[in-house]
Amino acid sequence: MAGTFELYTDKSGEYRFNLKASNGEVIASGEGYSSKSAALAGIESVRRNAADAEVVER
Repeated sequence: MAGTFELYTDKSGEYRFNLKASNGEVIASGEGYSSKSAALAGIESVRRNAADAEVVER
């Protein structure tokens, strides 16, 4: 089973998302967005950019 994006509204009314692994564990969290459409755009950005992202050690 693939990961799942969970979209929700926080206590301050901002839209946020979590990316959850198939076991339900949160593996990434998005920032607060003022609109649902902006949060969905953030999810799409993760989908588009994460597949080829390189690992950088600091």
